[in-house]
Parts: sequence; C-alpha cells; structure tokens
Amino acid sequence: MKNLLFSMGLLISSFSAIGAQMPADADNFYQSQQLSVQKVSFANQYRMKVAGNLYLPKDMDPKVRYPAIIVGHPMGAVKEQSANLYAQKMAEQGFVTLSLDLSFWGESTGEPRNAVAPDIYAEDFSAAVDFLGTRAFVDRERIGVIGICGSGSFAISAAKIDPRLKAIATVSMYDMGGANRNALNHSLTLEQRKAIIAEAAEQRYVEFAGGETRYTSGAVHELNEHSHPVEREFYAFYRTPRGEFTPQGSSPQLTTHPTLTSNVKFMNFYPFNDIDTIAPRPMLFIAGENAHSREFSDEAYRLAGEPKELVLVPGAGHVDLYDRVNLIPFDRLTSFFQSNLK
Repeated sequence: MKNLLFSMGLLISSFSAIGAQMPADADNFYQSQQLSVQKVSFANQYRMKVAGNLYLPKDMDPKVRYPAIIVGHPMGAVKEQSANLYAQKMAEQGFVTLSLDLSFWGESTGEPRNAVAPDIYAEDFSAAVDFLGTRAFVDRERIGVIGICGSGSFAISAAKIDPRLKAIATVSMYDMGGANRNALNHSLTLEQRKAIIAEAAEQRYVEFAGGETRYTSGAVHELNEHSHPVEREFYAFYRTPRGEFTPQGSSPQLTTHPTLTSNVKFMNFYPFNDIDTIAPRPMLFIAGENAHSREFSDEAYRLAGEPKELVLVPGAGHVDLYDRVNLIPFDRLTSFFQSNLK
C-alpha cells in the first residue's frame, strides 16, 4: 500500500513544487545559551516511561514558582524535531518548558516501536502536567501546552479531560483522525477507507503469527520527477540535514513511519468532538496561510468556544512553521501565554 498520508496528498492540486534546499532561517537544531537543560523522564498512568527535555532559565529565582509550557512534536517525529526549538524559544521568555517524546517514539518507552495510540499520546500530555505540577519551581495553576502538527490534536484531546492545561496553542495542526478517515480536503472515499482498514486487519494475522512488521505513512526516502509537493515538503525536513534525526535504537528507514496495523486506530480518533467544552480556557491556532493542513486549524477554530484566536502566517506552508524562526510567530505565542498564564 502506498504511503497513506502522502498518497492522500496526490489528490491535492493547490501547491507549487517545494524543493529540498534548506531555507536560510531554518534552525531546527537551535541550542540556546540562555538556558539550562535537564533530560527527564516520568511515568504516565500506564506506567510507561515518557522522556523529555526540561528547559530552565539560568537566572531563575528559587523563591518563585514559574509558569510552564509543554511542547509536543509532530506526528512521527521526536522531540529533537521542532519541539526542542519551540521549548527553548519559549523558555528564553521566562517560562519553564518541557519538550517530550510521545510514547512509542524517541526515548520514551512503548512496544512495538512507532505504534499509534492516540489515547496514550493524549495521556502523555497529562502525565507531563503531573510531572511539572509537582516541581517546586512550577506554579501548577499556570501550565499551558503547544502542540505541533499531530500533537496539536493530541493536546486538544488531553485538554478536553484535563482542566489543568490552562492555555492551549497549536501550530500547523493535523487532526490525525480526520486526516486518516477522510484525507486532505476530504478526498478519500469510504471504499478507499475500508480498503485501508481491511489491509491492516489482514496484516494483524501475519504479525500475530510472527511475521514481519509493516509500516506506513511518514516521509518518503527519495524523490523523483513524479513526487508530489506534499512529499517534497516533508522530505525537505525529515530526509535532509535540516531536520533529519534518528533516535538511538531506531533506523533511518523507520523514522516517521507508524506501524500499518496500528495506524488505523486514528480512524476512531475524533479530537474536535466537544472541543467547545475546553472553554473558557483560551485556545490559539497558528497555521501557515498556504499550509496544506490549514483546513484542520480552520475547523478547530470554527468549533472551539471563546476565547479563541486563529493566526495565519503570511506566505508560510505547513513545514515552514516547524523550524523557520523568521516565520514562526514566537512573539504571538509569548503574549498568548503571558496573558493567559498570569
């Protein structure tokens, strides 16, 4: 079966081709000199280890409890891809920040590796609140979250049942449920959806009997003259020095790819159902004006309760907001959390 998300993208015709040359302002592997960083880990409610990087301003006052922000990485990525950048930039503004690896990915535990489990992903955000809210230097009444790409939908899922998340921001959000059920622009037919589900179900027999694990989705490993702009956009980040990162114990051939049999679990994931119940906690949706994923931020904004805001970054695409520091509106994120984590 072809790569799921990108074969969906073949049905989109609203983009110009995107090359793999690194933009001058791309800075995914940014290392701040203004902060101290601690590698941390903590258990979620399923006793799985969630790994993260805790960023602290170097001039912290030991008598003060600080507001904190959790940052989640794009779906299929790890904290070293986009999340660490955002966490450092926000910590430079005086927040305690925590970038985390979702369960089954990166340095977090969970077997099989690269498994899809949206409820557990959401749980990881609540577990991060548990961790931060029990630190002496964090004000547990002032904890917010930034979800990038797929983590935007997981953070929303968590916030619906965890009122300790006081302010919720998403960037280049993907509704991973809608993307898998319907594809971009609702281009996947019901028959195609059923075929994907059937293929995954049959593969369960193979793997139950000890056969080889199959993977799907994620970033392609090479481009050709037929490569679609969406493929090129993700390739330019995940398969080049701009953002390529292989966690210890993994393989470059497996990075970004969820298992085929688990990926269909997204079909039962509806993060925008009851999104209005998050109100009156504030929500900020940030998307590129030209992003192929913009439909998800538009829909979430339409369904969310007040207070809410949609910020469209002029000229930006989806991946641009992963690492292009001159396009990412860090000032808007800063003011949002300063105002709402008072």
